[in-house]
Amino acid sequence: MHFLASEVAAAVGGELIGPDVEIDGASIDSRNVRPGQLFVPIVAERDGHDFIPAALEGGAPAYFTSRDEVVRGTAIRVPDTALALADLGRAVRRRIPDRVVGITGSVGKTSTKDLLAGVLQTTYRTAASEKSFNNELGLPLTLAGAADDVEAVVLEMGARGIGHIDLLCSIASPTVGVITRVEGVHLELFGDIESVARAKGELIESLPTDGIAVLNADHRYVAAMADRTSARVLRYGLSSDADVYASDIVVDDELRASFRLHTPWGSTDVRLGARGEHQVPNALAAAAAGGGLGVAIEDIANGMSAAELSSLRMELAKTRDGAIVLNDAYNANPTSMSAALKSLAALPVRRRFAVLGTMAELGSDSPAQHLAIALEAHELGIEVIAVDEPNYGDTARHASGVDEAVAALGDLADGDALLVKGSRVAALERVAQALLA
Repeated sequence: MHFLASEVAAAVGGELIGPDVEIDGASIDSRNVRPGQLFVPIVAERDGHDFIPAALEGGAPAYFTSRDEVVRGTAIRVPDTALALADLGRAVRRRIPDRVVGITGSVGKTSTKDLLAGVLQTTYRTAASEKSFNNELGLPLTLAGAADDVEAVVLEMGARGIGHIDLLCSIASPTVGVITRVEGVHLELFGDIESVARAKGELIESLPTDGIAVLNADHRYVAAMADRTSARVLRYGLSSDADVYASDIVVDDELRASFRLHTPWGSTDVRLGARGEHQVPNALAAAAAGGGLGVAIEDIANGMSAAELSSLRMELAKTRDGAIVLNDAYNANPTSMSAALKSLAALPVRRRFAVLGTMAELGSDSPAQHLAIALEAHELGIEVIAVDEPNYGDTARHASGVDEAVAALGDLADGDALLVKGSRVAALERVAQALLA
């Protein structure tokens, strides 16, 4: 989104110092700044102000600063650079038509975002959150990076506690809200599942009366959120009682699901490009939001078929010896871990392995949750190799580090399949990279 530096300064209540240059988007990373982007130095473990010269060398025409001294070029002095970035997001939002979708939930946010972006792109010029840019920094960066002629925006929204999604909604002013699931994850941050539901429901409470709430009818905490909004409610799920539902679900040998899609706007056949039967509810959420925003049923199906998921999510590849590697290493919680194990079990192979890392932020229930996943894998005939996580218990083999995990797998060949999955802190994509190198 293009702005003059003077317009940005006015929008964020800052002081313009230097020439009034043109700005196109924003970045908080001096290493990746593109020519034209405003550089926003964030003060965290490292002070982003120290990287202003590097950002200018990278092509940033201007930057925020909360320091008295100015490096050179065009600066916009503000009391707090992170708060100024949020205000910039609000200013951009005022330029965007009222097709702004917020998506939240304990699991499935990013996949639903990717699927919905594919649906909306068939009909509207669409922008969507990159990767998992879902916090108070990533969300305004996504808005600022939208094209001037954008017609629809899809925003993933994460939460670390009560009030966080409310803050994001104050920036984005969503007109459509999608809730995927509410599960007992991140309990280390929230305390209990009721608090998770309360936090996620802040998205639904923010919607205008003429907005649309897209709710998962198969999950009671989500379905109950219909009472928290005056917006139109569209319910999706696997039962024909929902407004948008699927029937005749079939999964092929590459884990891609096909089904009959039923909506208030008609019915059609869908074949997902995304892998895993657990992607069907995410696709239904995307279909409900897209249909509510006027996308034709045929375009909904085509958009979901062509949509590609963000990296490290159910990526399927083969080693030189023919073993299947299912790389779902971006993140993990008990719900997504169980779904990935079931997908692995569905592959038509002789032997199945799962290299599993820790599932973070589960609180006091963490040991029991890890053990339950190991037992589920055992019941599915999957041999678990646990990497630096003792809580998977005695049914798993244990490895210290990636190299030891790869060695524990031995020789993999045609007829073998391997799942790689763990929370982001485990960075287990390194296992997949080593096997596929």
